[in-house]
Amino acid sequence: MAVYTDVAADELADYLSEYDLGELLSYKGIAEGVENSNFLLHTSKGSFILTLYEKRVAKNDLPFFLALMTHLAEHGINCPLPVKAKDGKALHELAGRPAAIITFLEGIWPRKPNATHCAGVGDALAKMHLAGANFAARRDNALSVSGWRPLFDSAAARADEVQIGLRAFLETELDYLSSGVWPNNLPEGVIHADLFNDNVFFLGDQLSGIIDFTFACNDMFAYDIAICLNAWCFEPDHSFNVTKARAFLNAYGRVRKLTEAEEAALPLLARGAAIRFLLTRLVDWLNVPPGALVRPKDPLEYVRKLRFHQSVSSVRDYGLLPSGLVA
Repeated sequence: MAVYTDVAADELADYLSEYDLGELLSYKGIAEGVENSNFLLHTSKGSFILTLYEKRVAKNDLPFFLALMTHLAEHGINCPLPVKAKDGKALHELAGRPAAIITFLEGIWPRKPNATHCAGVGDALAKMHLAGANFAARRDNALSVSGWRPLFDSAAARADEVQIGLRAFLETELDYLSSGVWPNNLPEGVIHADLFNDNVFFLGDQLSGIIDFTFACNDMFAYDIAICLNAWCFEPDHSFNVTKARAFLNAYGRVRKLTEAEEAALPLLARGAAIRFLLTRLVDWLNVPPGALVRPKDPLEYVRKLRFHQSVSSVRDYGLLPSGLVA
């Protein structure tokens, strides 16, 4: 979450008059994240999150995200609910941006995730994958293999300003991942595609909710798992924590068992997930709008993660015993 577009108090009050949310008591921008402008609202009827959608979020995709949150909530997943205005619609416009209000979830995101947190995420992710099985709408993943090369092209000329040799490193990896090795026959459905620790809330050690579905799409379930391995299972020094990975994968598998093909593909998918976030972080790092209330995330973190995944030979290196083998 972040703030790119400021909203004046009188403008916000006019916007809220179209909702049945009571009187606006206070609001403040949320500085974390890099994609949209977000505000915490306090009204006489409670607390809510206001999001102004910008950057990579296409307006035509917004009904998918909002409908998905409603669907998942109705199927037992703890996630925010879009709030409908008096006209019955959840999506409107504010400050020249598409905007929506969602319910506020209690909890905090873990700054230092432990194995218990990782197990909670694995359990919740598997349940989310199953809950989305009968969601009728579809959205293709614009940030899969075909979307990585344009990101690279937009940043290539300045990549070596961030780290000498980064351009060649990225190009070599992209050439490999786009050479036909990427799997296309694994189980798929609706995935979150951005389940980092700042998108998962906990109350103590209990997961209280999943937020921010603005990258949700249809893709391989195992790719969502690979994203989480990158997001949850590395230490601050970027070393891989196999205990966290084992807790995450085992918890996921107790709800939805991975196929042998998914297990075999996981190292490759983890490489793809690493380069996807390396590229988007690199683009953001090089293109922070002047005056934006935003802290871009370090792309070099994912260089180190990608190098680790390049060294992985099987799912054993992630702490999971391949199916069919006895411990």
